Amino acid sequence: MNKQYCSSLTEYRRRKTIEVTIGDLPMGGDNPIRVQSMTTVDTMDTLGSVEQVIRMVDAGCEYVRITAPSVSEAENLRNIKAELRKRGYNVPLIADIHFTPNAAELAAKIVEKVRINPGNYADKKKFQVIEYTDETYQAELDRIRERFEPLVKICKEHGTAMRIGTNHGSLSDRILSRYGDTPLGMVESALEFLRICEDLNYYNIVLSMKASNTQVMVQAYRLLAQKLEEEGLEPYPFHLGVTEAGEGEDGRIKSAVGIGTLLEDGLGDTVRVSLTEAPELEAPVARTLIKRYTNRAGHAPIKPVCNVPINPFQYERRHTREVENVGGTNVPRIVADLSRIENIQYADLKGVGHLYSMLLDKFNMNDLGADFIYTGATPINFMLPNGLKEIVDYEAWLSAENRDERYPQLSAKQYLSGAEKSGQVNFILATLADLEPELLEKLKTDKTAVLVLQTENTHAMAELRKAFFRLMNQACEVPVIVRRDFTEMPDEDLQLYAATDLGGLLIDGLGDGIMLGTSLMAPKTKAEWLQKSETLNNLGFGILQAARTRMSKTEYISCPSCGRTLFDLQETTAMIRKRTDHLKGVKIGIMGCIVNGPGEMADADYGYVGVGKGKIALYRGQTVIKKSVPEEKAVDELINLIREDGNWIEPVKLEEQVH
Repeated sequence: MNKQYCSSLTEYRRRKTIEVTIGDLPMGGDNPIRVQSMTTVDTMDTLGSVEQVIRMVDAGCEYVRITAPSVSEAENLRNIKAELRKRGYNVPLIADIHFTPNAAELAAKIVEKVRINPGNYADKKKFQVIEYTDETYQAELDRIRERFEPLVKICKEHGTAMRIGTNHGSLSDRILSRYGDTPLGMVESALEFLRICEDLNYYNIVLSMKASNTQVMVQAYRLLAQKLEEEGLEPYPFHLGVTEAGEGEDGRIKSAVGIGTLLEDGLGDTVRVSLTEAPELEAPVARTLIKRYTNRAGHAPIKPVCNVPINPFQYERRHTREVENVGGTNVPRIVADLSRIENIQYADLKGVGHLYSMLLDKFNMNDLGADFIYTGATPINFMLPNGLKEIVDYEAWLSAENRDERYPQLSAKQYLSGAEKSGQVNFILATLADLEPELLEKLKTDKTAVLVLQTENTHAMAELRKAFFRLMNQACEVPVIVRRDFTEMPDEDLQLYAATDLGGLLIDGLGDGIMLGTSLMAPKTKAEWLQKSETLNNLGFGILQAARTRMSKTEYISCPSCGRTLFDLQETTAMIRKRTDHLKGVKIGIMGCIVNGPGEMADADYGYVGVGKGKIALYRGQTVIKKSVPEEKAVDELINLIREDGNWIEPVKLEEQVH
């Protein structure tokens, strides 16, 4: 199998692409990675759209996409563009097209770029499984070409760029019948249209493979890069995005896991972060993700990978032995770093998910309860709640009275010295440089060993991945906790950087747990350290969820809103979250219009989709259950649907959690 999808897995090199002309701001080639977003105002509201575009540009957007669901909206793009130019804003505009080739053909004469979805541009999705012969399949391709060719010719004539943007979940019945709902199906959906473009000598093209499932999204982009080279097609620029990422911290973490993983490997020429928030809030997040790679080429050198032991196009968790509750088939574990907190008391464990009731003298663990706490040189002097274990520095463990109640963390040198160890679990702190034959041989046979893998390399994910590859190539099945320490930075940046460095590994099935360390952070008061430990603990669980490796809370697959949206998405999402955020592991899709549902919420267990003014359709998976529910009753009906399936539990009140 050809596993080559980027030029290097250890040296940061941005993928070389052709340059695409989009107005006065080219993309790809040697140009910087560009930032873009999409308006949410009704496209027929000219002044409202113009004002929003200006806010987006002022926030850092370099391209702005506007929906054009019909010819009327496509025609009004002319007025929006004229008003923007009148006000001195020359930002390239992109028309977003679904289902309506006529609107695309008109828009291509007006704006600098059009985006089409091959899943619904010339196909209609009826959720039917059809058996195609080679002849009938080719007949469908001929039909698509006849419908698509006029747009290509218009784009060539007017110098208009095009994004061929595949979305997981909105693949055509034809693609699904032959390739299934897979990354390969997503790639082939785009390539069918791309081959037509190249046959017509049209190359001003950007490609995207967007999904709300970060594993699927990353695999599809990687496979696309590999297939373009394999077929001898041009190396087109990539538009990166996790579709329907959601809002707040969860939306940012999920975006960073998907987008950041690809940026790490040098893939991506423009970024759109899709948040269920005002569009001007998206650009700063995208810019933060991108800026890490401005000077990445100067990272500490990492020797090339000779043998890639994973399939980068398909998820498979690394096989490890089970040590206590780490590794094997256990979900990835969270280790909370409390080593900077002095004189830890019962109440101090609340921030890492273990709530103590003084009245009943007992603990209650919530859904974000850490599995281990690392206390460093000072062991805790009270009994920990069931389900929580303590890790201490080796010297502290040696002098502790009750060694069997905690586990030691040793350096690689201490571990190899033959010193006394725990008969249960030993955590060995090591880097890639430590993984030499002597250590590897000992780790292979030690059934008490858990490796704590860390790095100080700027190109952190690449070095950590190289360490995993070494373990796998040496048939060393020791479970691994990945530790990352970050210097002081805003929480918003920390979310994105940690999600990139750790999420990228988890997406490839690498890692049996994560620990966000505090050793590089500036001194704080005890209260500040407690707050930081809570932030890092919640972030760790968020990363595991975004990488689809441990579901610990309700997931909301909500679209970022656009001019097609039929209700207030932010308000509705907040309302649904308030009623359902205790449903651990349930995935709820909240889509503003029928264009984004049910296809775009392919992973959702339940869907809430706008189908008309004040009307909502409710879905179980991709099957519509109720077609036209009044908006004021829709949330109650959604809950009733969840209840009917036996997936509803009554929320626990705060006082019940504590007492």
